[in-house]
Amino acid sequence: MACRNHHALGEMTMDITLSVLKADIGSIGGHIAPSEALLARVREVITRQGAGLLLDSRVSSTGDDIALLMTHVHGSGHPDVHELAWNAFQAGTDTARRQGLYGAGQDLLADAFSGNVRGMGPGVAEMTIAEREAEPFVFFAADKTDPGAFNFPLYAAFADPMNTPGLLLSPSLTEGFTFVIMDVAHTGGDRVIELKAPEDLYRIAALLRDPERYVVESVWSRKSGEQAVAASTSRLHNIAGKYTGKDDPVMLVRVQKDFPATGEILAPFATGHYVGGGMRGSHNMPLMPVPLGSGISYFDGPPIITGAAFCVHEGKLTEPLDVFSHPFWNGVRRQVADKAMAMRRQGFFGAAMLPMDELEYTGITSLLDELDQHFRVREDSAEPLQREIS
Repeated sequence: MACRNHHALGEMTMDITLSVLKADIGSIGGHIAPSEALLARVREVITRQGAGLLLDSRVSSTGDDIALLMTHVHGSGHPDVHELAWNAFQAGTDTARRQGLYGAGQDLLADAFSGNVRGMGPGVAEMTIAEREAEPFVFFAADKTDPGAFNFPLYAAFADPMNTPGLLLSPSLTEGFTFVIMDVAHTGGDRVIELKAPEDLYRIAALLRDPERYVVESVWSRKSGEQAVAASTSRLHNIAGKYTGKDDPVMLVRVQKDFPATGEILAPFATGHYVGGGMRGSHNMPLMPVPLGSGISYFDGPPIITGAAFCVHEGKLTEPLDVFSHPFWNGVRRQVADKAMAMRRQGFFGAAMLPMDELEYTGITSLLDELDQHFRVREDSAEPLQREIS
């Protein structure tokens, strides 16, 4: 296990990698939740095949997605770790098919593993860190939305003192953070830009205001140089060329000391901000913070996010604590439900649905192409339309 002299006082710390890989590989009753048998099969593969490879692991579900949280010393993107995840998802898919679950293997876009799951469908968030004496972090998992759902809470937590007083009060935070932002519309490779807060605040805002194109990939402390955030950025309809499910992102956020406090990270989720997703991945709906293990309900949503807080020591994880189970969040959920119903009353009009190029189902584009053939330019603005559309 690699160790290095990381801190100024000279204590030795171990480099570990936190890896999260998630996929929708089948669920009960439509887009609701995976079965217990599916989860058990995935856990069995991770435990058996991960022996000697992993330091620790947790298998969990959010909505209809299964997420694998793994700790190891092999670095981000390691082929053996990614192959383990791929094998677990494939085994779970076999169980889903035997049970007749809906969407079995939906997020697995390749027939065989090829060294790394990036671009093969599953979402990935990884970071290699010098483990602190106390290393708390929060693992977030969202369902029925896309990676842009993290733009608002990350901007608020790491760049806005209105949300994060530590940016004013804590000497370890006042130097600010570097945002690595990806243009997810660019499919020819990872097109990224690094911007520093607070100097580049307006530039960061100009990009993050468009969460369907520009998304936060990672955030780094300018004081320590350590990574604070790793977020998944895959967009399934860009990879597959067609709708295969919403991207359902995951995120790892280190907290305390050189990073915002846990409460500062959680606070933005009380807004219930509007995100792309919901029914058929084609609507604007508020993001609801929910307890761990929650399924999907209203209008294939609303889009949900879970948060599991851990400490990790020498690669071993504590039990998870559910950050959204506190009674405070019950009131937030009620407000988010009201916002969701208010938006749905608008039906298909205007802001209730995503822009045309973001609609995940293409039936409407075929209809519009057919209708386009029947439009004509009038020579006389007073001339009546002579024929009906057949």
